[in-house]
Amino acid sequence: MKLRKTSIIALLITTITSTFCISCKDDNKSGTAGKADQVSPYPVKAISTQTAVLETDYPATIKGEEDIEIRPMVEGFIKTINVDEGSSVRKGQVLFTLDAPQYKQSVLNAEAAIKTATAEVNNAQMDVNKITPLIEKGIVSKYQLEAAQYALQAKKAALNQAQTALSIALTNSSYTTITSPVNGIVGSIPYRLGSLVSSNTVLTTVANTANVYVYFSLNEKQLLNFLKDTPGATQAEKIKRSEPVRLILSDGSEYAEKGRIETINGIINTGTGAANFRASFVNPQGILRSGSTGSIRISTTIKNTIVIPQKATFELQGQTFAFVVQKDNKVKQVTLKVTPTPDGQSFVVNSGLNVNDKIVIDGIQNLKEGTEIKPQL
Repeated sequence: MKLRKTSIIALLITTITSTFCISCKDDNKSGTAGKADQVSPYPVKAISTQTAVLETDYPATIKGEEDIEIRPMVEGFIKTINVDEGSSVRKGQVLFTLDAPQYKQSVLNAEAAIKTATAEVNNAQMDVNKITPLIEKGIVSKYQLEAAQYALQAKKAALNQAQTALSIALTNSSYTTITSPVNGIVGSIPYRLGSLVSSNTVLTTVANTANVYVYFSLNEKQLLNFLKDTPGATQAEKIKRSEPVRLILSDGSEYAEKGRIETINGIINTGTGAANFRASFVNPQGILRSGSTGSIRISTTIKNTIVIPQKATFELQGQTFAFVVQKDNKVKQVTLKVTPTPDGQSFVVNSGLNVNDKIVIDGIQNLKEGTEIKPQL
């Protein structure tokens, strides 16, 4: 009976041991499979070069092609204001009239002086006409004729002076009517009826905005890049062959017409370290106003550069990073210097990657330095 109980116990121990060993084997298999499952597939891209277009915006100020200060040529009181602020005027249109009676009086005085001088010329001419036949008859000497002729010349000179004085008086009188020198838009009018004004007074401005100038600046490095990247042997040729520029208005919209760069200031401002540019735009609808602001957008074509999707990068403490796949399929975090492309979907890589490098292009939020992956090209 004792022997039988011992056999049963031995059988139970053997069964338990076998079950435990099988369980350990299953656990080892499960651990191996879990480790294999941790190597996940990720899409990667082999780096190559291509052509990219970059856009850069520069703050700009808009000025009319002609911004003319309207000043009176003579002193007087404002008699009439014939236009309103912001109104459109044509060349020669009356803007103001001045009350300056002294100039009208000068005209009257000059006209009277001309009448007097004319009468004196006529009298002197009569003396010459009277003496001339007497000389021929030997009644008077030739010296008397010469004296009469000299007197006639003096009277004619006095008449010329009177006519000049009248011309000046008429000119001064005409200055009391102030007209627009160009087609344009009237600016502010700070003075009102009855105000005493002189040649130092700015009555208003008239801005000719049929075409406008847009002024912007590039720093020294940007200027060098612009001159290097633009074809042409001279600066004038580079300006002529430069790409059209676009104007971004203050509300963020793009102006319909494209402009052309016309001039580059030959001197770099030592205070700002920048060179001034001027671009010209047509303004057929009068949307652009003198004194308004915006941005000039310049497009630059870069050949043989590296372009990667923005989703393949991440930012940390103000720096941009990407994951490069090493030969052992482990990823390495690299620091990049990048420039956004106009579509907002890609970066032009200035440094940090080389041709034929492989980067992870999706799912990078799940990666960290040294993670092993299954690259999927």
